[in-house]
Amino acid sequence: MKNIIIFGAPGSGKGTYSDEIVAKYGMGHISTGDVLRGEIKNGTELGKIAKGYIDNGQLIPDELMIDILAKTYDAQTKGQGVIFDGFPRTIAQAEALKKMLADRKDDMGMMIELVVDEETLMARLLNRAIEQGRADDNEETIKKRFEVYRNQTAPLAEWFEKEGLRHTFNWKGSKEQMLAEIFEAIDAANK
Repeated sequence: MKNIIIFGAPGSGKGTYSDEIVAKYGMGHISTGDVLRGEIKNGTELGKIAKGYIDNGQLIPDELMIDILAKTYDAQTKGQGVIFDGFPRTIAQAEALKKMLADRKDDMGMMIELVVDEETLMARLLNRAIEQGRADDNEETIKKRFEVYRNQTAPLAEWFEKEGLRHTFNWKGSKEQMLAEIFEAIDAANK
């Protein structure tokens, strides 16, 4: 099974679709947010370094994030591939991930891009705030996250296009329909 990078704006369903893909194909799932929280909670050396950056309101340097992901990837990989959820977010991160995987005689596999209009995304995230009590899902913060996504992360889609890895799926109102299209693309890529 090829590795998958799941890509999309906040609220596009990356976690939801990752869970469905993992259930169907038995892949590993590397969510950078979960990995960082786990490293910090477990007090690992990498977690302590990452916590220092986070506590000072700084972004974790790409090199450190790749080290953390490499450790997680090595622990999870059993030949079935993994889903990278929340990483990479920049071209520099994508190039670092490509190199890390190449060092292991592996590759990125494919990028699944989830495209959902911002009105739908806003409604989903505001609903998530109510259901999960997430303080970071308020309208002002969501608008800032959309802006960061448009300016910093969305350009990465073109990089994946040039690499021949980009598979785009547009929301048409049905999770089941989108999931069927995603499964079809994964099956075709793994033949």
